[in-house]
Amino acid sequence: MTSLPVFIILMGLLASVSHLTAVPWKYEPVDQNFPTLTSDTAVTFDWPAGVDRDNVGQYEVESRHQELNVERPSTGEHQRIRILIRAPKEASGHRPAVVFMHGAGYGTCDNSFGDVARTLASAGFVTVVLDKPVWSTTDADRDYPASAKAYERVANLLRDRDDVDASKVGIYATSESTWIAAMLLSMDHRIAFQILLSPMVYSPRHAMGFFVAQDFAIAGANQGYQSVVRRLFSTDASLLGLNNLDIDPTDRNTYAIPTLLAYGAKDVMTAQVEGVQRVLSQAHASGNENVTVRSYPVSNHVLRLGDEARTGTPLADHYQQDMVDWAVGQVHGLHQTSPSVGGATIHQSIAVPTDLRGRRSLTVYMLVLHLLTLVLLLASLVMALVAGLMKLFRLRRRKDPVLGFSHGFGGTLVTITGTTLATLVLFGAGLGQVIMAVVRLGWGGVPDQAGVSYWSWPVIQVVCALVIWAWSRTFARMVEVASLRGLDRLPDQVRTSKAGGPSLRQQMRSMDPRPVLASTRFGVALFTVTTLAMFGVLLIFAFWGLFIYQ
Repeated sequence: MTSLPVFIILMGLLASVSHLTAVPWKYEPVDQNFPTLTSDTAVTFDWPAGVDRDNVGQYEVESRHQELNVERPSTGEHQRIRILIRAPKEASGHRPAVVFMHGAGYGTCDNSFGDVARTLASAGFVTVVLDKPVWSTTDADRDYPASAKAYERVANLLRDRDDVDASKVGIYATSESTWIAAMLLSMDHRIAFQILLSPMVYSPRHAMGFFVAQDFAIAGANQGYQSVVRRLFSTDASLLGLNNLDIDPTDRNTYAIPTLLAYGAKDVMTAQVEGVQRVLSQAHASGNENVTVRSYPVSNHVLRLGDEARTGTPLADHYQQDMVDWAVGQVHGLHQTSPSVGGATIHQSIAVPTDLRGRRSLTVYMLVLHLLTLVLLLASLVMALVAGLMKLFRLRRRKDPVLGFSHGFGGTLVTITGTTLATLVLFGAGLGQVIMAVVRLGWGGVPDQAGVSYWSWPVIQVVCALVIWAWSRTFARMVEVASLRGLDRLPDQVRTSKAGGPSLRQQMRSMDPRPVLASTRFGVALFTVTTLAMFGVLLIFAFWGLFIYQ
């Protein structure tokens, strides 16, 4: 009669937390397609008679390194970066040029874009790849405006070269750097053209929320883990000093110049259909009709055939030739004769969650809950270690017990704590497996068959209910023992004392002196702190949606 109400109250509380912290998410429309006008990816132009046409492999390529000192304006911090300039040998006149912009990670001038930069240089372009400007930032707090300034400086360096036509300097940007490219085009209105691989057309919050949600499904993770994605990408990151999540990646300058969009049909990170639609809409609003879209079958997020984590993964068939043909046609100002949209049908599995936003109250609750639970877990661990050392010390001297748990509460505490922590480990293992699968998908690999990431969610839900039942039984037992000790009569004794009867101390002396929980204050304190820590873990489970039973 006591355990069941306690169980219902605890389950109701935790289920309420799960529902109150739930974030709505719209997945529709699903399975969108953008049909191409031709399956052929070739880019052709109307070449007038007598105009020399530069081709891939036409020139030998010479390379040299140079160093630059770039500043991060917001902090005054400096980074010494190396740049690798490739130029066509014995090419006459002023040549067009391309600045390469890094995607996520920490690319250098020597390990990035080597094949593409050399191919363009062999077709008459001067190309430059630089060490990624990162200063002391991490992937979470990149300084995009400072990076844009650094790339602008490299573009100006090319314009100052005697062999470069300053009016024909373009950019080649991939993935994360397309956010920076948008800022660069707002700063530098002399950029002549842009080649964008898998561009991130939406804000980081919306773009990353899309690809993580999509990849969780592709990896075979239990649908419950989608609640983790929803809550995670509803974080108000500005509270943590992170301001990149909600940057606006487009303005009237972003697609106002000749643009080539290239996608891989196996790209699982980019919202391609809605991305193409938005680019075309923004370009047309800027008066630019010169947008070419190409989709390559079998290729991944960076247009490689296979797992990008393996060295030497080749680019998509015909991509380099198509890209060079497009760039050559642009710098000559020719009329394109091939269809503007070509290649494999462009597909998108779910909608971009554009209604996703930072939720400050949810973020504050998340931070307070997780930090407080961590503190309680560490405190209970320290107290348990101290108790173990004191136990060893007192066993040698046969002194009084350290904890003195009574009525089996010590064993119950160990059992329930062990079960709760094991459930936490299982949750971490399931989430870890799906995260690793997402990473492999992002690199173009094939994830392992879903295991822990599928069955762990319902198992954790069942175990959580059993743990709560065990806690309710424990609390009921505590009430029972307290009643047998006469502690339930304490309010009456207080009233009797105030009415002039025996003092409260005198009345308590007549009660059963045996302890309810433990015979030592340290034991009571350990039980209390550990119980609060385990309840914090259950609240964490509730926050991430584990008490929504569907």
